[in-house]
Amino acid sequence: SHPLLCPPGIKCGGILSAPSGNFSSPNFPGLYPYETECTWLIVVAEGSSVLLSFSHFELEYHDTCAYDYLQVYNGAAQDRGNLLGTFCGHSPPPPFSSAWHVMAVVFRSDRHVAKHGFAAAYRKGSREVWWSLSIRPSVLLHCPHHPCLLADACGGQLTGLSGEITSPRYPESYPNDAECRWSIGGAGGGGPLTLVFADFQMEGGQGCGFDYVALFDGPTVTAPGLGRYCGSARPPRTVSSTPHLLIIFKSDFNIGGRGFKAHFYSAGECQEVFTTIKGNFSSPQYPSFYPNNLKCQWSIQLPLGYRVKVFFLDMELEGRSSLTGGCDYDHLSAFDGGTENGSLLGRWCGRESLAPVTSRSNRLLLVLHTDRNTAKRGFSISYVGVVPMNVSCTRTDFHIQIPVQSLAQLERNRIYLGTPSCAAQVVGRNFKIHTRFDTCGTESQRRNNTSVIVSTLYIDFSVGDQEDIHQYEVQCEPKKKEASVTLIAGPDPSRLRQAENLVDAQKWEGEAIDVHEIKSQDTSDIVFISICILAGLLMVIAVVGLVLL
Repeated sequence: SHPLLCPPGIKCGGILSAPSGNFSSPNFPGLYPYETECTWLIVVAEGSSVLLSFSHFELEYHDTCAYDYLQVYNGAAQDRGNLLGTFCGHSPPPPFSSAWHVMAVVFRSDRHVAKHGFAAAYRKGSREVWWSLSIRPSVLLHCPHHPCLLADACGGQLTGLSGEITSPRYPESYPNDAECRWSIGGAGGGGPLTLVFADFQMEGGQGCGFDYVALFDGPTVTAPGLGRYCGSARPPRTVSSTPHLLIIFKSDFNIGGRGFKAHFYSAGECQEVFTTIKGNFSSPQYPSFYPNNLKCQWSIQLPLGYRVKVFFLDMELEGRSSLTGGCDYDHLSAFDGGTENGSLLGRWCGRESLAPVTSRSNRLLLVLHTDRNTAKRGFSISYVGVVPMNVSCTRTDFHIQIPVQSLAQLERNRIYLGTPSCAAQVVGRNFKIHTRFDTCGTESQRRNNTSVIVSTLYIDFSVGDQEDIHQYEVQCEPKKKEASVTLIAGPDPSRLRQAENLVDAQKWEGEAIDVHEIKSQDTSDIVFISICILAGLLMVIAVVGLVLL
């Protein structure tokens, strides 16, 4: 057999459960075999982290590491959302500290070009800092006879969309005379950064001159300061104005505390506010796997009177808990009113085909939570503002009313039924359309063995060359005098599976409309009733005449 083909009995991968240890590519320091795939799962005591470093690294080089490569995972290797990095070539990976007590390392070689491989060492450590860190060399223990191991690592360059940082040894007391710097951002993300402290306990003092955390609105200390904090009060939520945020932790020679734990996320990817009548958004990195440990918020804020209708175009999150049957892990929640204190409209997970959701007010908040493992494709969502309107009908006429304030930016000729010649009129505080069934593009159809009158209401939001026309199908069942309106073109209709019934005249929840004026115009019913009465009288007279004869 070829000397570089992996022999059947070669040791490759496995579970490493000792508090510390070493491992290397097959045949190291010789050339590793072709067509090999090895996975090492490092498991230490719960409550600890895994500290990993590389003393030697030499793999076949490719600019995207498409041939031979090594991957490091913050947890199980099957979960792409935990991937910390993929490495090849001659530059060793940086040291890593896991977020919990499991770390996976995967090595793969193809059928061409072999190198000497790698040697790595790990040990159990307290949970200090995690995410794809580039630790400063000064935090390494330089050992002449053993691979380098991490000391109380802290600080580094954090380039993920989100992550978590903690003071050294958290939640145990942090060491004295420590100084750590975390530089967040700088990996292509262009949005502001948000930092939220989940726990905070440090030595206090006027002016925070002893132990403190300092925040800067940029990559260096020359950037504007965003705050300096100490004591036991949690710092407020901080949002940078640039794509960079610098965090400095410093302790003096005595008196410590539990330290801190904080989460960060990119506001551009993970925190957005929408005020347009329609829009689209998706989970970070969609359709690739979303990152772990996220809390993302999308707030939709429309003019008063509107409601927000959300369409789920695609969704795949981590599935339900096998123990509780609930969405206990990764999940997407919708809240009415724009805050998490509002009414919960739904909470979803897994891979489902979801019906649209409509708010009861002009604001809706969507919140995505992901945990520390198992990532999926995420979601894609469209939304549209439901224009508040009241649609009613008689046996011969349509009556449509829309509050002027909900379409204040539009001229009346932008709102029409069937054809532009049937434009709305402004009457008081409402746009009104009153038309007979034999005009304005109406037509008679038979649906579900019932005769209905159908037309199309157009609301033209176009600006310049950007066409944006919402279309609602207006329908009347004359025998019952029941009307309804259905959105047939709004948030990219080609992507919506079907038109959804948005407004029912009997359940309309918008601004009160002067229905008395509509009813006063219903002369067709009066004529119909009068004819019936007259016919009845004539029939009675005829019967009486016959009896007398």
